[in-house]
Amino acid sequence: MQDDPFTTLIKRLQSRQAVVGIMGLGYVGLPLAATFAEGGFTVVGFDIAAHKIEELRAGGSYIRHVSAERLRNIVRSEPFRRGGPTGFYPSTEHALLPECDAILICVPTPLTEHREPDLSYVTGTTEAIAAHLRRNQLVVLESTTYPGTTDEVLREILEAGGLRAGEDFYLAFSPEREDPNNAQYNTKTIPKLIGGYTPRCGEVAVALYGAVLEKIVPVSSARVAEAAKLLENIYRSVNIALVNELKLLFERMGIDVWEVIDAAATKPFGFTPFYPGPGLGGHCIPIDPFYLTWKARQYDLTTRFIELAGEINHAMPAFVIEKLTDALNERRRSLGGARVLVLGVAYKRDLDDTRESPALKLLDLLVKKGAEVGYHDPYVPALGRSRHYDFHLQSLPLTPEELRRWDAVIIATDHTVFDYSMIVRASALVIDTRNATRSVTKDRGKIVRA
Repeated sequence: MQDDPFTTLIKRLQSRQAVVGIMGLGYVGLPLAATFAEGGFTVVGFDIAAHKIEELRAGGSYIRHVSAERLRNIVRSEPFRRGGPTGFYPSTEHALLPECDAILICVPTPLTEHREPDLSYVTGTTEAIAAHLRRNQLVVLESTTYPGTTDEVLREILEAGGLRAGEDFYLAFSPEREDPNNAQYNTKTIPKLIGGYTPRCGEVAVALYGAVLEKIVPVSSARVAEAAKLLENIYRSVNIALVNELKLLFERMGIDVWEVIDAAATKPFGFTPFYPGPGLGGHCIPIDPFYLTWKARQYDLTTRFIELAGEINHAMPAFVIEKLTDALNERRRSLGGARVLVLGVAYKRDLDDTRESPALKLLDLLVKKGAEVGYHDPYVPALGRSRHYDFHLQSLPLTPEELRRWDAVIIATDHTVFDYSMIVRASALVIDTRNATRSVTKDRGKIVRA
């Protein structure tokens, strides 16, 4: 007796005979594509940026924590053909979408200038899928968004051609949980939340991810999975805002906030340490909570904790500039005309990812206040146009001679490769936003923590 289409798809996914398509080969999509290919699937990775596809096919990588060596073991440079060798086939050709049994959407979900959801990348990608959608395909959204996006926005676009979700094709939400450079967890080992539009949709998605990932966590619906992802990021945003506010208070009280946090962290239960900084960075924590605040207004609710946390975290770059200004004034210098070097422009240590990095906001504020700026980051060789800024800067060498040329240095990202003793010794003034110089014993009079 021949299996029905649902059972056939489940078996193809469980046996890794299915073809997986991944839309968007950025910081989420590329490691996901690599994980599926390493797990034995044939993967077609789609991206509209032709230079990314060319670099992948040439054996390179444009993301630091996804090594070229890792990709060279799985990337296929020849065109995809069904029945060909398994591996990872980078492509710009959406005409290959019908060849995919599962299609995973990994595209940005930024905010507009008014802090409202910008779903243009999601809807544009879904429309591209809808133009090629066939029966018995699975479509999964991984991009973080507000509850209801999968059931409402994606389903409406995908069903416009006449096929029905849960019957003719399958639809689910499974949020990305990437934490680059985390030594303990990676794409394969991070527990994977999965919520289907219908129970059968969830079953199909579980079969897909369960074939390569170590732990699957099914939930009752796509809305629950969407809400859970937002809760994860809101939790971090609120707690970071708390310690940022305490930093301001404890500074006035003459108390070291980092010592306080370390002391509190010795409690073996009921406390999780969070640390202050110059603001929030990355694509998740500064942005995703506002997806829920926007949705909450449709239910006549104001999410005060979320919005207050956003205000506190958003204000931290201005606090750093204030500390710099005060420190320069004490040295009979003004910020206007001062030469300020920013160390680290990635949003997180040892990464090359500058999305929403507070260092970019610092550079922007410095320029607006008349300072001459430069930066050094070993992982970001150049800064050009981005969503919010248009810098034309190249990373400068980090040498004692270079450091002596600047009136002040701001440590915005605490890369582990930095020699903080040398930085303090060679600099006239160091504004430390990360407590990176805590182990430096000499010349501490040059250090201002902000």
